[in-house]
Amino acid sequence: MEMAPVSSSPRTVEEIFKDYSGRRAGIVRALTDDVDEFYGLCDPEKENLCLYGHPNETWEVTLPAEEVPPELPEPALGINFARDGMDRKDWLSLVAVHSDCWMLSVAFYLGARLNRDERKHLFSLMNDLPTVFEVITERKPVKDKPSAYNVSKSQGSTKRSSDGQVKSNPKLADESYEDEDEHSETLCGSCGGNYNADEFWIGCDVCERWFHGKCVKITPAKAENIKQYKCPSCSMKRGRQ
Repeated sequence: MEMAPVSSSPRTVEEIFKDYSGRRAGIVRALTDDVDEFYGLCDPEKENLCLYGHPNETWEVTLPAEEVPPELPEPALGINFARDGMDRKDWLSLVAVHSDCWMLSVAFYLGARLNRDERKHLFSLMNDLPTVFEVITERKPVKDKPSAYNVSKSQGSTKRSSDGQVKSNPKLADESYEDEDEHSETLCGSCGGNYNADEFWIGCDVCERWFHGKCVKITPAKAENIKQYKCPSCSMKRGRQ
């Protein structure tokens, strides 16, 4: 397999994302439309084989690159050896997971000289696409929910216990994939507004409701010094007792 020279490797976010998208399209095709052909090529009797996705949206099952170290990160080696020892769907899912990891490694290898904001933008573009694993297993990601830290800001929605330890939102499941209709939108306990990733949120340690920081007059800096947050409603109830 011919490797692209370093001088022609993509360097801007847009170029790297185009490279990623092409490789992804090729691998998705191998594991869906061309799956019977792909399955047949992965003969366990052959040597260590790899699945390559190419920037031109094609795919290839072949031996790994002979260069040491290789020009680019290499995909999982020996995918053919496990083919007959696993259920077909499970094997394809395994190949999909390894392919997702490989494509991310290639993208960030090509983007080694990107700055922090550019890397963040690149990952955001890639993350907007379903992973190969999601395509193969027909799983759908749930909508983003507020977490212990809002990833869009340096500080986000926080909840602390009496010992000062950060607590995650108890309403969130650890599973990444669930049916969307099983989740209701997270609403602000004060104004009733929907969760917005660009806004600071804070959770009450008593009633476990979430609030816009602006609605309860709490800033991210102020929240850092709060060991146990009580919303205005819970504070009033405690005062009457």
